[in-house]
Amino acid sequence: MSAGMSNERLMADAAMLMDAFKEQMSGIAGVQRDRSQLTATVTACDKRISVTVNADGILIATKFAEDIRDISYEEIAAAMTQAVQAAAQKVQKMSAELMEPLREQKARLPRLSDIIEGAPDLGEMMPVAPPVSLSPPDSDERVRAAERPDMIFQDVEDMPRSFISDTDR
Repeated sequence: MSAGMSNERLMADAAMLMDAFKEQMSGIAGVQRDRSQLTATVTACDKRISVTVNADGILIATKFAEDIRDISYEEIAAAMTQAVQAAAQKVQKMSAELMEPLREQKARLPRLSDIIEGAPDLGEMMPVAPPVSLSPPDSDERVRAAERPDMIFQDVEDMPRSFISDTDR
């Protein structure tokens, strides 16, 4: 292939990527707009408690039925926690469903390594966020999680460590 043909191919690939990028950005803007309007409502205690969360899972409305006095404060507290968590999971699922067409579109796009020989696959380098705990603040689960290191390295050799450095001499 001549240098001119190779350059034309690169220009065509770049133009295709830019068009796909613009389409992806437009799709992301639409999903963000639609997601910002999402809410989820869940009831608890035989519909005595109703909670609504926004797209971020933040409680935005709480309603109690007139017969809420028939249950204890402890029951109300537990039911509120469970209901808000369930509503947050519900709205999170709705958000994921909104994003699915964009994920499918992204999966069809070529990777950088498909275009540039030897380029790394940047998607594989992205760290994966751990799941967020639903446990109370001082629970054993949260204490154990706080004690875990932020990063875990694999394929590491355990070498004896020298206590002497060049500056110690």
